[in-house]
Amino acid sequence: MKITAEMWDMLQEHLGYTDEQMKMFKDLPRNTDVMVKAPDLMNKTITCTVVDSHGCNSRHRVGETFYFDGVGNLLTKLSPKRICVHALNAMSPLIFTVNELIYAGVDPNDIRFNRLGCLDVGVKCGGWGRIVLEIKVIDRIKK
Repeated sequence: MKITAEMWDMLQEHLGYTDEQMKMFKDLPRNTDVMVKAPDLMNKTITCTVVDSHGCNSRHRVGETFYFDGVGNLLTKLSPKRICVHALNAMSPLIFTVNELIYAGVDPNDIRFNRLGCLDVGVKCGGWGRIVLEIKVIDRIKK
């Protein structure tokens, strides 16, 4: 895929870059590579599904799923109405990893360690509760 001048212009407007900032952006070869692979991300939805839960103060339960677009924006219409900030914080590194795998041309669902836990250590270790989530990438859900 070739990046057209119109695509660069749309990105510049989207990010609010000045011409000088856009030149700096374009001068980094990795940014062109990311732009070429961006459609792959745009056609994906990242899910983090609760696979274990005990004592969660936000009451996240097994089977509950958090949805993100391919670049990591929370899809609020699909996700739970109440979301613990500590669960979101735990999801961030794996969502970043998913992006990097897609940029590298690797199937993100082949990630070896695809589970993560919230910040709380659970009642057995002196905390309140704990959830474990599993990350997966699916074809885009439009909403």
